Amino acid sequence: MPHFGALGDIHGDVASVHRIMSRHPDVPFWLCVGDVANDEGEYEPVPAPLYWIKGNNEGFDAIAAGNLPPNLNVLFNGQARDIEGIRVAGLGGTFAPSWYETAAADLPHPQKGTRRATGIADKRRHFVREEVEACKALLGIDVFLTHEAPRPFRVGRVDAGNTSVNEVLAAMAPRLHLFGHHHRFSEESRQGVTSVGLDLVGNSYLLIHRATLEYERKS
Repeated sequence: MPHFGALGDIHGDVASVHRIMSRHPDVPFWLCVGDVANDEGEYEPVPAPLYWIKGNNEGFDAIAAGNLPPNLNVLFNGQARDIEGIRVAGLGGTFAPSWYETAAADLPHPQKGTRRATGIADKRRHFVREEVEACKALLGIDVFLTHEAPRPFRVGRVDAGNTSVNEVLAAMAPRLHLFGHHHRFSEESRQGVTSVGLDLVGNSYLLIHRATLEYERKS
């Protein structure tokens, strides 16, 4: 099959994932830009291999333990992975200036009195400088996945993008960049790289040609 697929934020909408994958049974694998878990931080199996980076809303204990259902494959920050001939890397999570200089292994995740409070306290939702630097050192990347958008990315009058993503795009020079988080489809060029923002999975998705990385948006 000459194509693979890409999905935006899922947020537990596994019904849409099943519908999309069933529509394209010959697509061998799918990429996702994060926020796969439902509101309780839980995961469900999907019909085809899904490779995804963390968003800011995940079940981080399940990820850390490798306790994930079939076909869910996490791509860890700053590590390249060859997926059926496509070289993929990612920078998952969001930027938090107060935690940026922390080692990734030291990001705190204390248990609180409620699930919501525990989730808010879990700083594993962020990326840190060491992961950004690891991404910058990667070469030969076909598809780079981030949860955050590069700058500029306007949400109203505010630039909601993050400079770290631009820095990685400039250093890595991937063939294609995909991001999520903002639940809005967009097409731009950043640092000479085609940069595509993906919509919520229930609204649209991409089919991407293996050889050219040209993509088609499907509703």
